[in-house]
Parts: sequence; C-alpha cells; structure tokens
Amino acid sequence: MWQMKVVPHRNGFFLHEKQRIWYSFSYENEVTALLERLIPRLRVRTVYDINLAELMDKGYKGIITDLDNTLVGAKEPLATPELTAWLEQAQQMGFQVVIVSNNDHPRVSRFATPLNIPFVNSARKPSQRAFHQALKLMGLTPEQAVVVGDQMLTDVLGGNRIGMYTILVDPIAIQDEGWMTRINRRVERIVTKRFRKKGMWHEEERH
Repeated sequence: MWQMKVVPHRNGFFLHEKQRIWYSFSYENEVTALLERLIPRLRVRTVYDINLAELMDKGYKGIITDLDNTLVGAKEPLATPELTAWLEQAQQMGFQVVIVSNNDHPRVSRFATPLNIPFVNSARKPSQRAFHQALKLMGLTPEQAVVVGDQMLTDVLGGNRIGMYTILVDPIAIQDEGWMTRINRRVERIVTKRFRKKGMWHEEERH
C-alpha cells in the first residue's frame, strides 16, 4: 500500500506529500497564468509594420497607443512626418486613435494636440482605468480595439488584463529611457528568457 509521507512546510505546518505536490503544481500554474498576460498577441518592429487592413478586416475599430518609444523616441517632442502620415492613414481607414501614456500632461499634450488626437496622460499603466477611459472616449468595447506599445509590463499587461488585442513594438530609443523603464526592461529580459525555455517565445514570430 502506498504510504503518505509527511513533510515540513516552510511556515511551520506539515503537509502530506500529495498536498505538497499539488500546492507546487498549483503555484506553478498560477505563475504561468500570470506571466502569460505579458505575452503580446502580435510582435512587430515598428508601428509601420502593423497591417492595418488586416486589423480592420478582423473588426477592430480603435487603436490605443503608447507614446514614448512607441510612436517616437522618448525625447522627441513632436511627431515625425512619417508618423503623421501613418496616423492619418489609420484615421482615413476608419480607426479611432487614442494615446495612453504614463508621462505627464505637458509632454503628452504637446505631442497629441497638433495631431488632434485625444489622449490620457499619467495613465499608471498597467492599471485598467486608463484603458477603460480610452475605450470610453472612442465608444468602443475591449474586443473592438487594439493596444500598441513597447513595454510588456505596462502596455501588454494592461491590455491583456481587459481582453484587448495587444501589439508589442521594439522600443525606438532605449538610451533615452528613464530609470523606471530600465528596471522594467530587466524584468522583461528575465521573463522572455523563461518563455524561451518553455517554448512560448520565438524571435522568428516577430513580423
């Protein structure tokens, strides 16, 4: 007959071996589920590599986009001519666009106002509040909009938490990032390394 072994638990309690295995398995599943929220639905090099026509065909009507290092470098005050043309193209195709940024009002307003694009500043992503606020501005549901950004811990996590289609782009100018973003990048490297080991992250999947 199989004997149930009792093993000490780090909190001073005792767990049967079956329970210990179950708790370990449950914990691993919870960690994996949490980390999976950091995986974008699509990875591209820049916003210009996003197939807007394909998104439109799939029924998406809105684009919630990050600002710094997604649309322009963190120290670039205004949109480039190329970006202006891309945004105009998106709007002409029928997309609504809202900028959601963790940066302050002066920075985001100076960038977005000349483009006549609504924005949410001081968003505190990955908080869901700012994403819901952006959706309300567009009059859309989470299923009708996509999130575009360069950070897994803010843009991707925030979008995935409310069931949006998330698109991760390469950061434009890493050298211009602030200290908090640099910390996020270290976490991203650890997470992507774990994903690669589990076969959940492949560089060739980036478009």
